[in-house]
Amino acid sequence: MRITSELICQAADDLKGFVGLNRKTGHYIVRFSEDSFGMDVADDGIIACSEFVWAPTTEQTMTLKRERIQLLLDQNIDERINISEPLRVYMAKLQVPEIVAVRSLVKG
Repeated sequence: MRITSELICQAADDLKGFVGLNRKTGHYIVRFSEDSFGMDVADDGIIACSEFVWAPTTEQTMTLKRERIQLLLDQNIDERINISEPLRVYMAKLQVPEIVAVRSLVKG
């Protein structure tokens, strides 16, 4: 199977769980419920993993950040987070620039 940027973006959108910055330790932590972070993570600092891996580049575009994907990989809970093969390929191909994409909210 050929891994395309479209498959990589879809794999990023399929990530599960939530990320929060622990104010005491300064480290990002992953949980599977917004309610499970406790007092060390501000409620407004909790973000879905699928959004955490994207960073604004311009007003219209976002970049799929390898650094943020690596933070998720470092948690060693790949299956629970739903890290799939397209994201692994993306992480392995460091010579390829990070993906920049136009992302918009689709109302369903």
